[in-house]
Amino acid sequence: MPAKNVHTGINDQIGMEFHAAYLYLSMAAYFEAENLPGFASWMRHQYQEEVSHAMRLFDFLVARGVKVELQAIAKPETRFTGPLDVMKKALAHEKKVTASITKLYEAAQKEKNYPAQLMLEWFIKEQQEEEKTAGDVIARLEMAGSSGAAMLMMDRAMGSRGGEA
Repeated sequence: MPAKNVHTGINDQIGMEFHAAYLYLSMAAYFEAENLPGFASWMRHQYQEEVSHAMRLFDFLVARGVKVELQAIAKPETRFTGPLDVMKKALAHEKKVTASITKLYEAAQKEKNYPAQLMLEWFIKEQQEEEKTAGDVIARLEMAGSSGAAMLMMDRAMGSRGGEA
């Protein structure tokens, strides 16, 4: 069973993953309102992925007989100035998640909690992918600039998810 510090951190991380899901759903709503269904679809996929991350942590605790203590989920941001703003905020949030997971991994190392370390290694790898993907979308949005045609092409590509726009 994980030591108190690690399982408390994992409980907190569950809340962070659900908040990330809620943030992506808010971003999807923004894109729906802006008539960018491809971006909205991409964000809905991100929402589902974040929920699965939370459940992966949830199941890890349950399998070890640790009580899951769900946290309140803060209201996500709802005001955005455009697709580039949304993606920059998504990347900033992913970086916060990465920092939290890294801190949790360090605690698991300190406590010699090997099962937690193995589980968190998956998250570390996942976060590298999340940050790269968001960064790639940002780079393409910056190249597109204010071109409506480029935005429509990106929207179509984002809707094809994987989102490798």
